[in-house]
Amino acid sequence: MNYGEIKKTDIANGIGVRVTLFVSGCTRHCKNCFNAETWDFNYGKPFTKETEDEVLAALAPGFINGLTLLGGEPMEPQNQRALVPFLHRVRKLYPEKDIWCYSGSTLETDMLKDGGRNRCEVTDEFLSLLDVLVDGAFVDELKDISLRFRGSSNQRIIDMNKTRETGEVTLWNAKP
Repeated sequence: MNYGEIKKTDIANGIGVRVTLFVSGCTRHCKNCFNAETWDFNYGKPFTKETEDEVLAALAPGFINGLTLLGGEPMEPQNQRALVPFLHRVRKLYPEKDIWCYSGSTLETDMLKDGGRNRCEVTDEFLSLLDVLVDGAFVDELKDISLRFRGSSNQRIIDMNKTRETGEVTLWNAKP
């Protein structure tokens, strides 16, 4: 897997101050995507053990709330396979920090459904490591800059812990 950027103090992609990893590779190609250069799986630099260590070190300060995965598309199967071991390291070292993931895919149809566009042998494990999933393709015609943590009104912010607990998709309760 390659990545395009690491932001070590990001306040736009989840609650509080976060470390954000922009992975490379996306086959969706949403119209007017804010990060189209990351569609190419070869864009950026290789995500190595040294890169993992850099991100883990950036997560260490107490003022960092957690990790956010963006893209590109973290839910592309090849990206999931590379990220699962890393996310286990994050959980082990920083159990108090949350993990957010942004995906242009939809949880029920693309990730959970057999034959879904982003379903693979590690998808359930990947999803089990997330606290929040922002899902749904960016739709330029539904763009709304007033929305918190999403770009278009069709996108959802899903509380993955409550979703796992209830067995039903539960939207995140945004406390302003």
